[in-house]
Amino acid sequence: MAETLKTKMAETVKVSKRPIEEEPELLVRILGHDIPGSKNIYVGLTRIKGISWSIANATCIKLGLIRSKKVADLSKDEIHKIEAFIKEMPVPDFLKNRRFDPETGETTHYLGTDLEMKHEFDIKKMIKMRSYKGVRHAAGQPVRGQKTRSHFRSRKNKQAVGLKRKVKEVKETK
Repeated sequence: MAETLKTKMAETVKVSKRPIEEEPELLVRILGHDIPGSKNIYVGLTRIKGISWSIANATCIKLGLIRSKKVADLSKDEIHKIEAFIKEMPVPDFLKNRRFDPETGETTHYLGTDLEMKHEFDIKKMIKMRSYKGVRHAAGQPVRGQKTRSHFRSRKNKQAVGLKRKVKEVKETK
């Protein structure tokens, strides 16, 4: 009986080790970002930095695209329509990520590295002005009023505060 059990187990192991044939992942390039073809349009657009769920939804609604359609199934014409829509961004101002820009006073929407650079410049400006938020950024502390007693304790030196190592007890023999 033990032998038959071993042979059955060996057969199942042989079956499970078969190579699984997978199709190569298709990547679609939209606005300089590679989006996996297996994603839905709604989910895939959010992979682009600066496009939120609400902007992705607005894009699908305005262009008449089905949100559950796969990115790999998009035609070149549809990809160009999506890119043109995102560059123009004809959505209400409350959906845009740069409302009332301090330098220009306009409401704009940034994507990718432009968004990251604007964010960094804003932080540097707050630090230079010595505003409260700037001081908190410079100190590596939370900026938006969170409590710091139990969180944000291992940020700077990567070592938790208030923890002691256990001391090994050495037994003395006489």
